[in-house]
Parts: sequence; structure tokens; C-alpha cells
Amino acid sequence: MSKYSAQQWKTSDPSPHKLSNGKWDASKNKISCFACIMRLSMNEKEETITTKNTKFIAFTNNDFRLMWRANLLSVIGDQMQVVAIGWHVYLLTHSALALGLIGLSTFVPLALFSLFGGSIADRINRKKLLIIIYSLYIILSLLLAFTTVLKIITPTFIFVVNILFGVLIAFETPASQSIIPHLVRKEHMTNAISLSLIMQQIAKIAGPSLGGLVIAGFGPGAVYFINAVSFLLVISALVKITYSGGIANTGLKLSFFKSIAEGFSFIRKKTIIWSTMLLDFFSNFFGAAASLMPIFANDILKVGPLGLGLLYAAPSIGAVITGIVIAQKERIYEQGKILLFSIGIYAIATIMFGLSKIFIFSFIALIIAGAGDSISSIIRNTIRQLETPDHIKGRMTAINMIFYKGGPRLGEFEAGVVASSFGAPFSAALGGILTFISVLLINTFVPSIKKYKIQK
Repeated sequence: MSKYSAQQWKTSDPSPHKLSNGKWDASKNKISCFACIMRLSMNEKEETITTKNTKFIAFTNNDFRLMWRANLLSVIGDQMQVVAIGWHVYLLTHSALALGLIGLSTFVPLALFSLFGGSIADRINRKKLLIIIYSLYIILSLLLAFTTVLKIITPTFIFVVNILFGVLIAFETPASQSIIPHLVRKEHMTNAISLSLIMQQIAKIAGPSLGGLVIAGFGPGAVYFINAVSFLLVISALVKITYSGGIANTGLKLSFFKSIAEGFSFIRKKTIIWSTMLLDFFSNFFGAAASLMPIFANDILKVGPLGLGLLYAAPSIGAVITGIVIAQKERIYEQGKILLFSIGIYAIATIMFGLSKIFIFSFIALIIAGAGDSISSIIRNTIRQLETPDHIKGRMTAINMIFYKGGPRLGEFEAGVVASSFGAPFSAALGGILTFISVLLINTFVPSIKKYKIQK
């Protein structure tokens, strides 16, 4: 629960951008909202804001603010490394298939270990588990940094390190997702998830852009080192938060296999959860054009590493805009219909990106795709957190991780295979078409999803 009550917070000027005629200056208000997010997240003291005035109520909790800030900087480092690895592998191999193998090398261990990772997240102290995992992340990033500086790195070594990252992700994701409900009140969950998504997308804007600059100036080795340092910030935040890492109503007495079976049984009985997982998988599998970004930047749009960073950042620009809008709303209505519509927009924008040969058009298409994906992600994650009891959240997250993390990684491999035979534009456009078809099929065969509404 929040350390401070919502009524303890107040603003000195709740409407700083209202004009003399009583109307809002919308453009200034949007800038103010973004600035407010950053100001509130950086607050260390008991500053106040009323529930009526604040649109970012999750920041009233000190633990949530600590983790939000640390994760922001850590995900920036992670996104820098994503760009560096893609660029590094392409420079070493000049192969579209090799780019696809980056995603596959992460997905295989993730798929193999995720169920065990979810079971462990529901068994042992989640806080201690995360500290161990982030320490191992540091070691892997430093291995990439030193082998690059020493000029002994090879594509094979990068893939091996990526496999190890995949193993750690399988254990880290269930634990990190499961602690969110312990940082905020239940009624603030949608706001917390919106702010978490905004944080991730801000990082995805800054990370690729900074990654491109660092690669252009110092090479990928510097990026790997920066990412290693960023993980220290998360460890520091985990040490400081008041949440102990304990689990409510834990099923520790169950064996690994019985606990995993319990997770599958729970999801099978929850149509809204497994149907959104399928949507997650299909949209990420077919719409995985991100792995082809180096080809678009280097061969089609001819914008180099700086342009590559902007292309990687574009979806996050759209996601931040929509995330801020949703974070300001107390409640979203007709969640099921909005979920299907937003994924449809994502699919159409992906098709536009595949067909474009002009940088600005490609950039805009990716912004639109990011906006659609942001809306669907907020709704899907809110549904899962509210519909799942705490003692089974780790296993639910682990099973879901196979869909939402496995989808894009398998999709990256599929996109690389298709691109190697028919070209990157065809691969991206085909992915968008198949994503749209999958939305139509889910809408037809699971009609209950479009009727879904989150209960108060």
C-alpha cells in the first residue's frame, strides 16, 4: 500500500495552462503532463497532490517511484544494447537471417525455462531473486564490452551471451511483474501500468537514439558497458524499497510440475486471459518488423546508425503519447472493443511501414504502430493483474511471457527468413496483413473479448 494517502498530495497550480476565456491550451497541457510525470517520479519528499487533481496517482507511493526511476535508466541501457547487438551482428555478418537468429537465440531458452521461472517467482522471495538476476545481467554485459574492446568478439559469442540473457529473462520477468501490485493500491493499478508503459517507451525513445549516437562515436563496446552500469541502479532501488519480496497465500508445498499445472489450469478457465495471450502472440509474431530495422536503415532508407536509432525510437513516441492520455483517465470503457481496435491500427501501420521507401513516412508509420500497441498493452496487462490472485501471478506471467516475449522473438526469426527470400519490405507488409487477419479471427471465434469490461 501507498506510504502516503492520496489526500496528502496537492498542487500549487492545478490548471496552469487555462486561458482567459476558460478553455485549455491543449498543446501546453500535454507538455505539462509529460513534465509532471518526470517531476513526480523524481520527488523524494512528502510533497502532496489531491486525488481529484492528480492524474498520476501511482506516484504517491515511494516504492513505485523508486522502481520507476531505476527501471527508466536501466531500460534505456537495455534498449541501447538492443540497437548495438543488431548493428554489431549485421556489421559482422551482413545477413538478414543472422538478425533473425538474434531473436531466436533469446526465445529458445526463454521458452524452455519460463515455466520454472514462474514457479520459482511464486515460491521464493522475489526481491532477493531479482537482485541475483540483475547481478548476472551486469556480468553478461561486461563480457560483451570487454570482448568487443579486445576485438575478439564473434557473432557466435554474441548469440551465446544472448542465450544466457534469455535464461535470465525467463526468471526475471515473472518476479518483476509480480511485485507491481505490492507497490500501489488496487484502484491505482491501471494508472501504475500506464506509467510503467510510459517509462518503458520513454526509454525506448531515448535508448535507441542514444545507442545510435554512442555507436557512431565510440562503437558498440561502449554501449555494452553503459548497460552494465544501468543494472546497478535497479539493484539499488530494490534494496531501498519497503516491500519485503514476500508472497501472499503462497503454494510452496506444491511440486514444480504441480504448481505449473495449476498455472495452466487457472488460465484455461479464464477466457479473457488466454484470448488476450493469443492476441499478444499473433500481433507480436506477425508484426515483428523491428529485427529488420538495420536493413531498412542501411539498404532501403539509407539513413545510417543515427537513422536506425530514430526508427527504433519511433514506436515509443506514439506509445508515450497514448500512455500519457490513458494515465490521465480514471477509467477506460469498452476495454474489449478498444483492445481489438488498437491492434487493428497497429497492423495497418505495420503494413504502411513495409511499403514505405521514404524515411519520414516510415517514421510516422512506426509512431502510429507504437500508439496502437501501447493501448492494447495497457489494457491487456491491467486485465491480467486484476484477474489473477497474488499466489499464482508468477506462473501466469511466465505462461504469458511465452506469448508476449516468444511471439516477437519467433517473429524476428520468421521475418528474417521471409526477408532473406523476398526482401525486408515484403516481410514487414506481410506481417501486418497477417496480424490484421488474426484480429478478425479472434473477434469471430472469441466474441466475449469484445464485450469485456473491467469491473470496479
